[in-house]
Amino acid sequence: MTHAHQHLAYVLRLADNALILGQRNAEWCSHGPALEEDIALANISLDLIGQARLLYTHAATLDGNKKTEDDYAYFRTEREFANYTIAELPHFGPLAGTTRAERDYAVTIVRNFLYSALMIEVWSALQASSDAQLAAIASKSIKETSYHLHHARDWLVRFGDGTQESHRRAQAALDYLMPYTREFFVTDAVEQAVADAGIAPLASEFEAAWREEVQAALEEATLEAPEDVKHVTTGKHGEHSEHMGYLLAEMQSLARQHPGASW
Repeated sequence: MTHAHQHLAYVLRLADNALILGQRNAEWCSHGPALEEDIALANISLDLIGQARLLYTHAATLDGNKKTEDDYAYFRTEREFANYTIAELPHFGPLAGTTRAERDYAVTIVRNFLYSALMIEVWSALQASSDAQLAAIASKSIKETSYHLHHARDWLVRFGDGTQESHRRAQAALDYLMPYTREFFVTDAVEQAVADAGIAPLASEFEAAWREEVQAALEEATLEAPEDVKHVTTGKHGEHSEHMGYLLAEMQSLARQHPGASW
């Protein structure tokens, strides 16, 4: 893979993470546990999808303007998406019987917290990227991500230090999701190449700061981080969970039924 292709691949990873997590958060629209949270999750979703649009537009430029943002979002296959596995998981834990199981808001909150705590570090560092457009996107996105982190951390503490039931759910969500975060920090050839080129720092450089942020929040929430696991998920390499296909089918179906349509 050439330097140009690795640069493009990195930008697409950022975009795919934002799009897929935005799609997941959008599933709370009209289903939020309270009206204020319904609106909050919709706004967070719009922020993430807005970040994805900027990144896909930049990716198109890097790719010689052969594609549009819609092409990246709606007309790629599952294996072509490079988002972290944690972003595609549904809003329930591992013991749910079907993909239509009842949503658990604790899973949503814990995931948003773990992801936003990472992206605060990533966007902050990317403001110094040698890719001027990526640096500009980072400067805009860090403001939104700061709110996402504040929102998720606040609810994490409320759940953890709340009732017995809310504590149980928050701890179960943390036990379920924390192992997926290993994928954040395992360096591969794409990430090493963009780091060598000054485009983006290695995520592994943020692991200590991320863990410090997470641990501080967990202590305030009276929650305990589960033990580390050895397995590393492979979403950023296009190898996804069984949930990804269902998500893409719902997200892409209209565009694929009416290719080229506009409204």
